[in-house]
Amino acid sequence: TLLSSLGLGTTLTFASSHWLLAWMGLEINTLAIIPLMAQHHHPRAVEATTKYFLTQATAAAMILFASTTNAWITGVWDMNNVSSPVASTMIIAALALKIGLAPMHFWMPEVLQGLDLLTGLVLSTWQKLAPLALIIQTAQAIDPLLLTALGLMSTLIGGWGGLNQTQLRKILAYSSIAHMGWMIIVLQYAPQLTLLALLTYIFMTSAAFLTLKASSATKIGTLATVWSKSPILTTTTALVLLSLGGLPPLTGFVPKWLILQELAKQSLPLVATVMALAALLSLYFYLRLCYATTLTISPNTTTSTTPWRVQTTQASFPLALATVMALGLLPMT
Repeated sequence: TLLSSLGLGTTLTFASSHWLLAWMGLEINTLAIIPLMAQHHHPRAVEATTKYFLTQATAAAMILFASTTNAWITGVWDMNNVSSPVASTMIIAALALKIGLAPMHFWMPEVLQGLDLLTGLVLSTWQKLAPLALIIQTAQAIDPLLLTALGLMSTLIGGWGGLNQTQLRKILAYSSIAHMGWMIIVLQYAPQLTLLALLTYIFMTSAAFLTLKASSATKIGTLATVWSKSPILTTTTALVLLSLGGLPPLTGFVPKWLILQELAKQSLPLVATVMALAALLSLYFYLRLCYATTLTISPNTTTSTTPWRVQTTQASFPLALATVMALGLLPMT
């Protein structure tokens, strides 16, 4: 029931051109993932669920308020007709809070850290779809300066925040913030590149989360002991991380390349330079993970249950598919 409601909420938001219906889709979506997040009854999971619920409810209320304001000023509930600047600014603020764009990103690492890996995967891929669809539909009404600022801040903070982390889920949360920034920065010039970036992001993040699930690793230290259990998985892990960092010839290079090219074409060399430098920040912590995974033999004993004693029950097909997509889609360009 919960999973079908999760799908239904997002689909409702996709299909709607009326603000109330879109709001309802987002609300169904939030209410469906809440029990999935808290299902393990771990205190941290419950805390993360509470934080998530509060931020999402706030954002939904803001969307409702902004669309009501817009309907009050213009007389229509139509989505592609947000003519009031106050309403459009509030809507982008609320949607940025929903997907965790900086400076509304503070809940994201905390929430992701409290969840198990599969729910974390749903949160960082599927839950981004509905708000991003709304952002893409209303992008033309939003102040371009605001969008650029959101995108730049997100990539910078997503790069900076992840530098000092040892928890893999927090690192993936910051990586998600940075990728969202890349999507938002190019939105007003080439929305199709936003969609392309979202697609590649979903493949790479799925590959990363499913890999961690297969080796039940949540800390860098655990990741460093995986090589003796599954050397080939370790190799693909390193490659998937480099793909997330955006190195050619892997998939992650595609959106970065095309987005930087588009920014240069729109004569925004300064923005493009800052984005490229922010990508370096992110690349640093992916490289740290790669180093820990493939280039070190861990001298310490891990405090968690050692992964190779636990037989994994995970289906290997989704992991294989996501890994192939995360490594081999560069010829798409």
